[in-house]
Amino acid sequence: MISKSILPIVVIVGRTNVGKSTLFNSLANKKIAITKNEKNTTRNCLNSNISWLGKEFILVDSGGFEFDLKNIILKKVYEQNIINLNSADLILFLVDGQEGINNLDKDISIFLRKIKKKIILVINKIENYQRDKDNIYEFYKLGLKDIFLVSAEQKTGIGDLLDLVIKYIYSDNDDKNLNKRTDHKEDIEVLNSNNSDNEEKKIDKKIIKIAVVGKPNVGKSSFVNKILGEERNIVDSMSGTTRDSVDSFCNYNNQDYMLIDTAGIRKKNKIKESLEFYSVLRSKNAIKQCDVCILIIDTENEINEQDAKIAGIVSKNFKPLIVAINKWDLVEKNDYIYAIDKFNTMIDNILGFARKYTQKIFLSALTGEGILKIFDFIKKTWHQYNFRIKTHDVNYLIKKSITKNPPGFSKYSKRLKIYYSLQVDVCPPTFVLFVNDPVLMHFSYKRYLENQLIKEFNFSKTPIKIITKKK
Repeated sequence: MISKSILPIVVIVGRTNVGKSTLFNSLANKKIAITKNEKNTTRNCLNSNISWLGKEFILVDSGGFEFDLKNIILKKVYEQNIINLNSADLILFLVDGQEGINNLDKDISIFLRKIKKKIILVINKIENYQRDKDNIYEFYKLGLKDIFLVSAEQKTGIGDLLDLVIKYIYSDNDDKNLNKRTDHKEDIEVLNSNNSDNEEKKIDKKIIKIAVVGKPNVGKSSFVNKILGEERNIVDSMSGTTRDSVDSFCNYNNQDYMLIDTAGIRKKNKIKESLEFYSVLRSKNAIKQCDVCILIIDTENEINEQDAKIAGIVSKNFKPLIVAINKWDLVEKNDYIYAIDKFNTMIDNILGFARKYTQKIFLSALTGEGILKIFDFIKKTWHQYNFRIKTHDVNYLIKKSITKNPPGFSKYSKRLKIYYSLQVDVCPPTFVLFVNDPVLMHFSYKRYLENQLIKEFNFSKTPIKIITKKK
């Protein structure tokens, strides 16, 4: 079963350029959302788990509220905002304390009052209370009784605002709200599976982070939306629709997952806007932070050099890789065998050594074909990514491998000696070989030992790392 998180949800809303993303970053105490003095910088809603005073909640940064729905992107931002408002336990309605009230603020206030949710009116950009206090009184015209002053940029009032948020969402009984949310419509089963495995029930309860990467317009957001069962991320044929890396949470077979929908990564010479530059940086950072990468490839287009570069970024960061060939519904049934052989060959050609641990899956984000199966891929990959081997077994294999194929003499007429070895880390499985001189370890012999470890301990779904140290 795939279900949503049961933590309370706090949503930040407001018109464009009032500082929603800045407030989101300040409350989360880290720079997650891209902030820029440009309209509609934020399109997809961003989530972050917040812990304050021993209580947790999910904070959501939304796109700028607009009621002019002629623009297809603004219409989808509006629809996404409605989804988040319906699931909210508390709304932070943000306004600009320097600009004052405008007609859009009034329209948003009227709209929010109709949905009958707890609302705090947050007046932003109040850097100096004595100077700005006369600007505050007009905001009472919006008809909201709970008003709070902050400067998101200077982080003034952020701690007090968090105190107030906790008071609102955990009022009366600490667990009352959480117990209610188990019957909330956000927790309805959206996809079904009867799979059960005793071993998988023992998995560490840590959230598995999955980065969904690829070129623009290959179906990354559609893939995430299909898993979540709703249009959580904006989908459009226009390149660059996704800007921030968007985190969404779900649970499948009692395991929590974070799905990170990233911006499409294009060639450097095609990146002309600074926003896209920062979006690509966020995508690369998502790869660094994740546990498993899913590279989405489109059946309508040939696999090219850019796909290879993205796979290279994943490989460079020693992350497990699953290549998902999307839009499989467009392939004629009579062409299945030909198409599978074609894509398998093309993918192996771009992956290089990474093909040894890369998995492939054919799916359709439109019809849902293959979507649930990918969780089985992820879970097995996750187990290997966290697998530990006893030091005795590592040493035995390395010694056996040396006996079978001893290292040759280097150009310095010296031979490499490996005294002992052990696994020192997981994610990825990392092995240290203590040698007489690390310089003598030729890359081809290192690759040979790596292959022996992969074969012996079945590291078929994850990269491994070998480090040489002088004894």
